[in-house]
Amino acid sequence: MEKRVMTDSKRRRGLMVASAVLGGVLVMSACSGDGDEGGNGADSSKKSQAQVDEAAAKAESKARIAISPKNGSTNASINNDAKVTVSDGTLTEVVMTTADGASVKGTLAADGKSWKPDAQLERSTTYKIAATAKDSAGMEAHENSSFTTVSPDNSFIGNFTPEDGSTVGVGMPVSINFNKAITDKKAVQSKISVTSSSGQEVVGHWFNGQRLDFRPDQYWQEGSTVTLKLDLDGVEGAEGVFGVQQKTVTFKIGRNQVSTVDAAAKTMTVTQDGKTVKTIPISAGAPDTPTYNGQMVISEKFKETRMNGATVGFTDDDGKGEYDIKDVPHAMRLSTSGTFIHGNYWGADSIFGSANTSHGCVGLNDAKGANDPNQPGAWFFNSSIVGDVVVVKNSKDTTVKPDNGLNGWNLSWAEWKAGSAA
Repeated sequence: MEKRVMTDSKRRRGLMVASAVLGGVLVMSACSGDGDEGGNGADSSKKSQAQVDEAAAKAESKARIAISPKNGSTNASINNDAKVTVSDGTLTEVVMTTADGASVKGTLAADGKSWKPDAQLERSTTYKIAATAKDSAGMEAHENSSFTTVSPDNSFIGNFTPEDGSTVGVGMPVSINFNKAITDKKAVQSKISVTSSSGQEVVGHWFNGQRLDFRPDQYWQEGSTVTLKLDLDGVEGAEGVFGVQQKTVTFKIGRNQVSTVDAAAKTMTVTQDGKTVKTIPISAGAPDTPTYNGQMVISEKFKETRMNGATVGFTDDDGKGEYDIKDVPHAMRLSTSGTFIHGNYWGADSIFGSANTSHGCVGLNDAKGANDPNQPGAWFFNSSIVGDVVVVKNSKDTTVKPDNGLNGWNLSWAEWKAGSAA
């Protein structure tokens, strides 16, 4: 009885030792890189990683969002650069804000593929865009960007005349004055077009680095429509200085009115569409201060204005203006330097048609207060529009310079075209 118990005990101890040895062998085999067992373990590990990668790929949205300008961009356009697009998905939300958190309104395209701001952006402003999109499985993708628009110091604009929607005379050029000097004139001019419904060839002419005018060979065709297109956004006009304008302007050409002043005969003949409608006695510049000769274009109209000789260099010994008239009636500017055609109420009626007495202007008989429509000055004012041509001949002065006012018609067509950079 006792002997059998001891045998069973030994048997159990033997089994435990065998198990321990076998366990040790198994552990050692599992930790070893050798043998078939180790190779099967590595394959199992690689298989698990592939499964993880596959699962991660399945979890990622297929929608791909693109935001322009690129993150961190500077000197970005205020017109066209800001845009969000998506491929393999649709945009669900786009939030654009300034650096201080002010929101920017925008419009999402009907197909959900693109978004852009509703209005022109501000210069020298940092903007942030956060966009969200979904793919066909409903999984979301996100993208963010921040950029800064071009600053006033690094941009230029062109102030132009005439105004959009206006009706002007046949002599009105398109005149653009840039607020910064342009060194790459070709790049700038190539992005400006001026066309006429009449089919007339229109060419630009640079007077200097900041002024570019456009006109045809002959006066504009009456009744035609002229279109100015400025596509200057992003154009580098000078080193590090970019255009920001993107604009289309149209204006109409009215009837053809050309008035010819004969300084020697002291008369002005007014024609409309080639027919004489009125001859008016005038008083041009006195012998010591004659009126410019040449083709001049009316650039401004004033029912009444002040004229002080000191502003145009006519001063007395005390430095005061040789004249200072606070209510000159029916004045229309012909040159930047101060040549006007205007009403005159202070001169005797007898001077008109018989004596040249002005400091270079062309005077027409008129009434103080500019309220008598029967006076020649009032008639001419009411019959004229900005862009009408006044030609002065037989004066003892020189021809007005083409850049003194809107008076480029005093250059020949060959001379005009020679000033083009396109």
